[in-house]
Amino acid sequence: MKRIPRHIGIIPDGNRRWALKNDMKKEEGYDYGISPGMELYHICQDLGVEELTFYGFTADNTKRPSRQRIAFSDACVKAVEVLSKEDAGLLVLGNTKSAMFPRELLPYTSRQTFGKGGMKINFLVNYSYEWDLGFRNGSIGPVMGSADVSRVELIIRWGGRRRLSGFLPVQSVYADMYVIDDYWPDFTPQHVYDAIAWYGKQDVTLGG
Repeated sequence: MKRIPRHIGIIPDGNRRWALKNDMKKEEGYDYGISPGMELYHICQDLGVEELTFYGFTADNTKRPSRQRIAFSDACVKAVEVLSKEDAGLLVLGNTKSAMFPRELLPYTSRQTFGKGGMKINFLVNYSYEWDLGFRNGSIGPVMGSADVSRVELIIRWGGRRRLSGFLPVQSVYADMYVIDDYWPDFTPQHVYDAIAWYGKQDVTLGG
């Protein structure tokens, strides 16, 4: 591979569509996204990626039916708890003042080092760009909620949608975006290798 991105953003979309395809209820698809996340983490760790940001769920996602909301919230809690057993610096970002933020994740809202440390992992939970930028009465606040997160170089999105869905708008300003049509639970390692190989061929000038 010509170039390994320092920071990769992950948008793991398609859990509900995958569940329907496999004759399940929509809310049953979220638990099947935890194992792919761990596999992806280990691949990126081996490749020397320095930072990963996972999109857990957005503030807008909480408008979905309660069964789905509870399911994706529980899946995020499980994923963070599993990641906390790895060598990483873990940070959960999102609107903690909302009742939709899982109380179990409050201890992770300041960066915690686990094991030997190493890769920075950011997990966006009950996240919105309005919260991140501190919007108040139409004005941007003085401090970003994601101030501890570096610029994203590559975003990989599963599920075929070609949009950011509010993912870290400031850090993603010059990110290259690679879209995978397969649903997130159908993750394979080749998805990551193909995305990084594609990124290595891009002309990264940052506007220069």
